[in-house]
Amino acid sequence: MHLPFLGHRHHKSGDAALPADPESIAALLSECELLRSQAAQADVGLDDTPASLEALDQLVPRWRDDAETLPWLGNDAGLYLGTVVVRTVPGATWEIRSDGEPVLRLASGREVEVVDAGRAWAASGVPELSQLYAEIAET
Repeated sequence: MHLPFLGHRHHKSGDAALPADPESIAALLSECELLRSQAAQADVGLDDTPASLEALDQLVPRWRDDAETLPWLGNDAGLYLGTVVVRTVPGATWEIRSDGEPVLRLASGREVEVVDAGRAWAASGVPELSQLYAEIAET
């Protein structure tokens, strides 16, 4: 998910810098409006906890019939997974790459491309969001 509205500020070395503080980036990426709307329609509350990921895994994937909605919902699912990780796993933060792609950076230094994982979940249900969370949280 490219976020061109975040813009790019370049250091003299050419490396892109975050245009805002980490809390602002986390707040922006946590919106996940389409996913939250779909979940609300199914009476699933998204409270940014691991339990809500389990609830999402149980949703009937009606969005798979809509080729236009599918990629956006996948992006949101990945961002939501990242939101839960950032809020519950010590040391986890968002990082915006120079190409505009958001990735998780864990305290260990490991990068996790949760948006790609969200797209896979939206398209096929595998791997489950709760399973991904468990794997990320234990590293």
